[in-house]
Amino acid sequence: MANRNKGRRGRSRKRRQASASVASGDAQALKLPQTAGEGTGDRQSASASRASGAASAGRRGARGAAQRSRGGGGGGLGDLRALGERPEAPWHPLPLSELLILVGAIGTVVGLNKGISHGGPPLIAGLAAVIIGTVEVTLREHLSGYRSHTLILALLPTIALDSFALLGAAAITTPVPVALKVAVFALDVPLFAFLFKLLRARFHDARRERVFAGGR
Repeated sequence: MANRNKGRRGRSRKRRQASASVASGDAQALKLPQTAGEGTGDRQSASASRASGAASAGRRGARGAAQRSRGGGGGGLGDLRALGERPEAPWHPLPLSELLILVGAIGTVVGLNKGISHGGPPLIAGLAAVIIGTVEVTLREHLSGYRSHTLILALLPTIALDSFALLGAAAITTPVPVALKVAVFALDVPLFAFLFKLLRARFHDARRERVFAGGR
């Protein structure tokens, strides 16, 4: 009887050990898919974080481009600052406009020294050369979006129209009637406003094109 009990206890111990090993194997098998799922979740979260980082970088880049565009063409002091490289003249490398300004300045000084009665021709020629050279440089910089010269470019035609009108009136009758002066001034104001608005819009378009071309 004792031997039988010993045999039964031995077999029961073996059965418990086998069942325990089977249970542990099942538990490991159950853990493996969970671990694989956790690895997949980590990869998904990493890819999601990279995607969100790329999206945020894109938003920052878009905001930076918008800020550069506003700073370059939004008006105020930003328009007066140079952006990029100075545009070259069609006759580059010959500095024709700069030479005109220099020669015109010399002619203006000579005409002023001789007086209006004797130095009229060099004074007029010098002033014309200075105006032509200045207008060419400022118009080239303005239309290319390099620097804004809206005020100067809007004032020059207005002053020219006012001067020609008053000189023509003075050639017909002297003194020029006050009513005619007031009428000419009434024409100057809308002309200046129209040119200022037109030139400002043209500069902003060119400035945005220059900003986007520099950002590529």
